Amino acid sequence: MNLYPLDTFEYEYPGHRIEINFTSNEFTAICPFSDFPDFATLHLTYVPNRRCIELKSLKLYINSFRDVKIFHEHVVNRILDDFVAACDPLEFRIEGDFNVRGNIKTVIRASYIRSQKKKSK
Repeated sequence: MNLYPLDTFEYEYPGHRIEINFTSNEFTAICPFSDFPDFATLHLTYVPNRRCIELKSLKLYINSFRDVKIFHEHVVNRILDDFVAACDPLEFRIEGDFNVRGNIKTVIRASYIRSQKKKSK
C-alpha cells in the first residue's frame, strides 16, 4: 500500500494539553469484495505530545486511500497506527462513519493512549 507520508512540525507548548480535531467528509477507499468505492466521514482527535500533524500532508494521506482495496475495520486501524507512528501523540481517537452499504450503516471507532514510561532509578 503506497500512501502519502504524514508530515509533522514541532509543538512549541509541550505540557500544555490541547485537543485537536479534524473532520474529513470525503474519504474514499475501495471495497475488496465488490470493487465499489466506500465513502466515509473521518473524525480524528488527538492530544499532541511534541509533534503536530501538518494539514496538507494529512489531506494527501487521506486522499491516497482512494484506490486502495481495504476493509472499513482495517482503514481505521491503519490510520491510527500511521498517525501514532508519525507524531507520537499523548492520545488519539478516530471514528470512521461509513455510508450505508447493503442497508447497513457502519461506524468504527479506535483509540490510543500513550503509556507513561517508568523512570529508572
